[in-house]
Amino acid sequence: MGRVLIIGAGGVGTVVAHKVAQNKDVFNEIIIASRTKKKCDDIVAAIGDKSIRTAQVDADSVPELVKLFNEYKPDIVINVALPYQDLTIMDACLECGVNYLDTANYEPKDEAHFEYSWQWAYKDRFEKAGLTAILGCGFDPGVTGVFTAYAAKHYFDEIQYLDIVDCNAGNHHKAFATNFNPEINIREITQNGRYWENGKWVTTGPLEIHQDITYPNVGPRASYLLYHEELESLVKNYPTIKRARFWMTFGQEYLTHLRVIQNIGMASIEPINYNGMEIVPLQFLKAVLPNPQDLGENYEGETSIGCRIRGLKDGKEHTYYVYNNCSHQEAYKETGMQGVSYTTGVPAMIGAMLFLKCEWKRPGVHNVEEFNPDPFMEQLNKQGLPWHEVFDGDLEL
Repeated sequence: MGRVLIIGAGGVGTVVAHKVAQNKDVFNEIIIASRTKKKCDDIVAAIGDKSIRTAQVDADSVPELVKLFNEYKPDIVINVALPYQDLTIMDACLECGVNYLDTANYEPKDEAHFEYSWQWAYKDRFEKAGLTAILGCGFDPGVTGVFTAYAAKHYFDEIQYLDIVDCNAGNHHKAFATNFNPEINIREITQNGRYWENGKWVTTGPLEIHQDITYPNVGPRASYLLYHEELESLVKNYPTIKRARFWMTFGQEYLTHLRVIQNIGMASIEPINYNGMEIVPLQFLKAVLPNPQDLGENYEGETSIGCRIRGLKDGKEHTYYVYNNCSHQEAYKETGMQGVSYTTGVPAMIGAMLFLKCEWKRPGVHNVEEFNPDPFMEQLNKQGLPWHEVFDGDLEL
């Protein structure tokens, strides 16, 4: 039994709160904090559990976080705020002796760039403090790392080729909307692509490489090579990997809107002067786009995310595909949020659960694939994200 503090009251934070409330045998005290306390109160009202407490905090401020942590004394913080705030929250955890978990790695606000180096640099400090920090415990990153660890533990002596495939085959009936924070989403997909091959990183143009990939219960979808942060930790923790890539589906209408947004400068993160005020175009665009939290009610279809792996077992080559399909409508019925928020929030809860059960508890800073995958895989089936396996099938990639 433990006390958990959730920082962030967006779509993912809403799902995390619902799921921790469903597991009161593990999470006996729950606190939700955000810059806007009313958002936290609304989540509590939707769950209908008056024992859940709420608080206001600016996650950019270490002193405010320290005050909050000292007041509530959580055993673990689930950080589902913005990636810009990872380091301030980790600093506050160190100051107050609190364990840490997030779903996305740190990225600086003024540069569209993300890597784990900033957070890995905290390793010694968390070890000396006897605290655990679990990085990237969403779906991708998160479940995809656990899938890889599970494959390595049970089916391969040597993983050689890894392709992470992410399909959102849903329809939210909006002309253009992003499934999570628009600012983070657009920054992510407009960067150069990057993949690992033969011991080095290979850089491509944004969305330059693409091909059709067939997804279970969905069919073939145009899939584009992106850089995604879990590739960085997976090639480090599995050095036998010869090639690792990440693929994501986008519809043509989405790509057309994205191209126009870029062409007219609205994807820029460089501040401009407007009527004597300094604004960031992408932040303004975020303010006028649909809120990802509001997409769930009319969202149809499903997501399909998994790992396609090729490697050796007992000297013979084998392939393995492990994946989850998640219904947007079922996610909405359970939590009031669409499937992309659901697939990120459920794994965050599971990671915190396993920490409190002392199954994922190890001082230092760790990516999810460094822990035992078996209890996590078991909980995925119990908590709403069942997974499926295909052995020695055609990986297409």
